[in-house]
Amino acid sequence: MTSIESVTLDVADPTAADRFYTAAFGLDTQIRLRASEAPSTGFRGFILALTVSQPATVNNLVEAALDAGATALKPVVKSLWGYGGVIQAPDGTIWKIATSAKKDTGPATRQIDEIVLLLGVADMAASKKFYVDQGLTVAKSFGRMYVEFATGSSPVKLALYRRRALAKDVGVSPDGTGSHRLMIGGDAGPFTDPDGFAWETAPMTDGARPLKEGLST
Repeated sequence: MTSIESVTLDVADPTAADRFYTAAFGLDTQIRLRASEAPSTGFRGFILALTVSQPATVNNLVEAALDAGATALKPVVKSLWGYGGVIQAPDGTIWKIATSAKKDTGPATRQIDEIVLLLGVADMAASKKFYVDQGLTVAKSFGRMYVEFATGSSPVKLALYRRRALAKDVGVSPDGTGSHRLMIGGDAGPFTDPDGFAWETAPMTDGARPLKEGLST
């Protein structure tokens, strides 16, 4: 396995979710939507992170998301690592929008440089070994806290974060039950990882549909 082509979000109302993501982020085929009423409560165990080039772009995307109906979980702030904030989409998916830059280098844009799927895991060693056994190569590893995989030119990057630490980072309780309401489409599968995240071979059909064409990423 070397890449993730897309992630599919299970949502109650695909039309409303499509409208939100188009207005908020302008995402295209990387994020797909599928109608589902799968029961899920609390933290769903993952977040999606958008990496951008400068603070003005963070502000632009966060403001667009809030205007489209998102809820702020963490306000946009400057920190030691950069600048960013966290929002929750109307369908419940948590998004972090951030940059490592602390100063603007040009006009505000809506350009997204990278999409990262962060999975919250219970046992980092077991999950790391599982994905290495699936063919992924570790790019960065910080003990039992965080692992990032080398996925080359993949449209979506993959990283593992301890579940409780991930929830704390985005400002929510780590408690949650039921479905993750997420399907990951890559060049291997189908399989389910130790934390219950399901993978399918991309491209996915079976009722999933890409968002409308938006801004390039």
